[in-house]
Amino acid sequence: MSSMLDRIRASIPALPPAEQRVAKLVLLDPRSFTSLPVSELSERAHVSKPTVVRFCRSVGYDGLADFKRKLAGSVNEGVPFVHRAVDEDDKSADIIVKVVDNAVSALLKYRNDAAGHAFERAITALAAAGLEGRKIEFYGVGNSGIVAQDAEHKFFRLGVHTAAVSDGHVQVMSATMLKPGDCAVIFSNSGQSRDLIDVADIARKKGATTIVVTASGSPLAQLAQGSNAVLLAVDHPEDHDRYSPMVSRLLHLMVVDILTTAVALRLPGELRSTLQEIKKNLRARRYTRSAE
Repeated sequence: MSSMLDRIRASIPALPPAEQRVAKLVLLDPRSFTSLPVSELSERAHVSKPTVVRFCRSVGYDGLADFKRKLAGSVNEGVPFVHRAVDEDDKSADIIVKVVDNAVSALLKYRNDAAGHAFERAITALAAAGLEGRKIEFYGVGNSGIVAQDAEHKFFRLGVHTAAVSDGHVQVMSATMLKPGDCAVIFSNSGQSRDLIDVADIARKKGATTIVVTASGSPLAQLAQGSNAVLLAVDHPEDHDRYSPMVSRLLHLMVVDILTTAVALRLPGELRSTLQEIKKNLRARRYTRSAE
């Protein structure tokens, strides 16, 4: 669902009853709304013609023509290979609103859809690996490799044995050396990367807890089965064949933050004094002292 339709849906409770009927008409068939004349729109919504125009202005557009043009671009999935929520002729202010709204909508949807029991299993396995001095390896390629690096950066501060691996050959070697009690965390937007599917299969067969962060129903997600595998499904509206992974990357980074925060709370209390000392030492390098 496009971010524009998400905004319209979210605005319904604040609209007058007549404008709510127009909003529901849009949501019922957005493609038809873009092509019908105002007379037919008002008739279908059982409102006056000026009410249709007022609705368009209430949800942030200049009028009916502007609303139809933006709606047509929205239901047509934006600009291919650029961003799904923007139109070719958007002004800078429009782009800001659309890109931010698209991200916020995806984050809120994930908050409501995330499987708490799956996170609990992943957090328990990662905390156990940290307490027992086992390895926690993060795998990803391309943009997902960047997420894996972010995960390593956050987890190594917890004092655990961690590494991020993005080279396919090194991933195979790394996964082959995993043992029961270790954790392999695999990030993939599409869940179709041959390299990552192979790595997940190797890690699982070696007895390591395999935590997969990817789209549900993907080939990679299907490997996250059994007592030593966990699927943290991250579903989003981006077509990975047509757009750069923007929302998916934000969602994966958020998953990393959730895991890091939860694991930190389960590790020994002295960890916090270490984190405090790290911040203190970094502060000394971050700011210059005034000249004496």
